[in-house]
Amino acid sequence: MVIKGFAAFLLTLAVGFTVTSATQAETLQMVGFGDSLMAGYQLPAEDAFPARLEKALKAKGHDIVITNAGVSGDTTSGGLARIDWSVPDGTKGVILELGANDALRGIPPEESRKNLVAMIEKLSIRKIPVLLVGMLAPPNMGEDYAKRFNPIYPDLSATYFVDLYPFFLDGVVENPALKIEDGMHPNAEGVQVMVDKFLPYAERFLEEIGETKP
Repeated sequence: MVIKGFAAFLLTLAVGFTVTSATQAETLQMVGFGDSLMAGYQLPAEDAFPARLEKALKAKGHDIVITNAGVSGDTTSGGLARIDWSVPDGTKGVILELGANDALRGIPPEESRKNLVAMIEKLSIRKIPVLLVGMLAPPNMGEDYAKRFNPIYPDLSATYFVDLYPFFLDGVVENPALKIEDGMHPNAEGVQVMVDKFLPYAERFLEEIGETKP
């Protein structure tokens, strides 16, 4: 009887250990949500920003999958319209990158801000943390537009306590060799520059949301 009881005890421990190990080994699901800069315009899927970032994080020991939810041409209003179904249940974090097309089209910055706020709040209600990606207005939009547009991202970061990557195209925007023929979108080398600069922010974000390496 004692032996049987001890065997049952060991079995319980084994089952508990298996469940715990499975939980610890659960792959972290993230979503890269944005426009053509996220989608990887004119690039193979493996060269898009989410895929390159996922590869870089895995090389650092993170068990992670980053779904590419970028849509070329998307504005903040387009993103707001699709964010509920583009970010599935079980997502542990979202890289939110939108606003470049708003600036290119001259959409009032107040409208862009309102849409970004709505997306952050929708994700907050679902308890999904956000890493907000900043954008800068193109110079041809003028100084007044830039003064209204550029502060949106740091302001939202401070107001909603979300992490911020200041400028998505940092290191690429002024280097033609890192862009495709249109002079606007990064080529594969440009994406890698973006990933290298973004990586420390991504790792800090993972630490904050409680991700543990396997």
